[in-house]
Amino acid sequence: MQRRQATAAVVGAGDFIGGAIAKKFAAEGFTVFAGRRNGEKLAPLLQEIEAAGGHAFGRSLDARQEADITAFLQEADREAPLEVCIFNIGANVNFPLLDTTERVFRKVWEMACYSGFLAGREAARLMLPRGHGAIFFTGATASLRGGSGFAAFSAAKFGLRAVAQSAARELGPRNIHVAHLVIDSGVDTAWVRERIKAREGDDALANLDPNRLMRPEAVAESYWQLYRQPRDAWTFEQEIRPFGEKW
Repeated sequence: MQRRQATAAVVGAGDFIGGAIAKKFAAEGFTVFAGRRNGEKLAPLLQEIEAAGGHAFGRSLDARQEADITAFLQEADREAPLEVCIFNIGANVNFPLLDTTERVFRKVWEMACYSGFLAGREAARLMLPRGHGAIFFTGATASLRGGSGFAAFSAAKFGLRAVAQSAARELGPRNIHVAHLVIDSGVDTAWVRERIKAREGDDALANLDPNRLMRPEAVAESYWQLYRQPRDAWTFEQEIRPFGEKW
């Protein structure tokens, strides 16, 4: 692969969507900076990227902490100019309204909204002097509508969408592509499969329709296509779902 003189930072580089995004951008020649809580868990991802000829760094990161996110993105920018920042922290929880504690609501907001604001703001600080870059945010069905038991998650995701919209209006005219990707589907992760098993039983998991869940690699490809868009036809918001998904 041809190495680019640019970095792509993934804030929330988990084992599934975030990891797939990191691998995709590394495969396209970016130096990838992957950040997550418990950064030691990034070792398999970094090894896979390096084995495929890519270049990546992993860091422990609490994206709710301003100093952490600032240092993480500045380090990425020192390695090579920061070209892409993808915010991919989820914080999906389900609690009945009366069981949603103040602590849960605040923590989910910090993880899924406030940390997105920090990541977007600090990425913009680095990109604006150069006059180009891309800042992408991972949204969910909850970004568009609240659901039973999802007061905390929906409030945070609604807020993140508002941050992204405001940033797009402000930064787009200055050649920074800001986009919000709505994932209107379950994604094929261990957590989602456990939820299906708990809700529908072992048989449902054993006979799972292959078209029901979205592959993390498909999400990564969607981000790559957003990055490749010509600037006279930028997408701000894109909804993606499997062809068999009801909506």
